[in-house]
Amino acid sequence: MEAVGGINWLSVIVAAVSSFLVGGIWYGLVFSRAWMEAFNLTEEDLAKRNLPMVFGVSLLLAFIASVNLEMFIGAEATLAFGTFAGFAAGLGWVATFLGIIYLFEKQSMKAYLINAGYCVLALTLMGAILGAW
Repeated sequence: MEAVGGINWLSVIVAAVSSFLVGGIWYGLVFSRAWMEAFNLTEEDLAKRNLPMVFGVSLLLAFIASVNLEMFIGAEATLAFGTFAGFAAGLGWVATFLGIIYLFEKQSMKAYLINAGYCVLALTLMGAILGAW
């Protein structure tokens, strides 16, 4: 239970919001068209989403990921260790498991690189924020 007691909740919230903002830039500005093409989505498909639910649940999941990463790296983490741990989690766990899933789902390399790239970047930034505080 010591891991929970040592959590810096402000840094966890900032890290969660950062990954949410990175996702907005990544999928909204940088790779919007490529992402839509990779998954055969249209503007009409995206317009049918329940945006409050999508954004609300996404933010909740980012918060859970941030808490998990904070407990993993520990309260004494430094900026360097937090950044490395976030990168390692993104590349070594998330991107590899996405790769396995995408192989079985026959997803394109383009789809994989877009989604795995976001995960690596978002977790690296989250780790940096958590380690810095």
